Amino acid sequence: MSGKAVIVIDVLNDFVKGTQKCARASRIVEPLERLVQGARHAKIPVIYCNDAHIKGIDRELEIWGDHALVGTEGAEVIDELKPQAGDYVIPKRRYSGFFQTGLRLLLDELKVDTLIITGLLVNICVRHTIADAYYWGYEIYVPKDGTEDSTEQEYKSGLDYLAKIYGARLTTVDDLLKTF
Repeated sequence: MSGKAVIVIDVLNDFVKGTQKCARASRIVEPLERLVQGARHAKIPVIYCNDAHIKGIDRELEIWGDHALVGTEGAEVIDELKPQAGDYVIPKRRYSGFFQTGLRLLLDELKVDTLIITGLLVNICVRHTIADAYYWGYEIYVPKDGTEDSTEQEYKSGLDYLAKIYGARLTTVDDLLKTF
């Protein structure tokens, strides 16, 4: 892998302990802490793609209700994974981290061709971000212990879908760290 970046999707207060809590989210916190620390140490960009919704405007809120509203504690990354100096934060108002955001431009300027995509939820924001990454031609790695979903079935079927449809390479945080 060359030109790598780690993308952390929606590991926000609202999804880990708030209004849209995923009870299984706590499973990925420790592995993601190790992954982002390892990436930072290896000078690999860490990019946070976070829901940042505008109340009363964003279409997604019609489906899911208010969550991750701009300027609220719920829209902040959990304390254990807070962005550090040198990390990048890309706010998003739709499921994909690419849709009408600056993510593609940032990746181009960083000369990234390989994405390590992590976060919540496998079947929604992770899936749609990976779909766009695939369409743009990125090599995609997904650490199984760095992603999660609401149920075991959604998690497993989601990972299977990402591998079969988008060629995502399923791996683990420990195996990725060995490549840094």
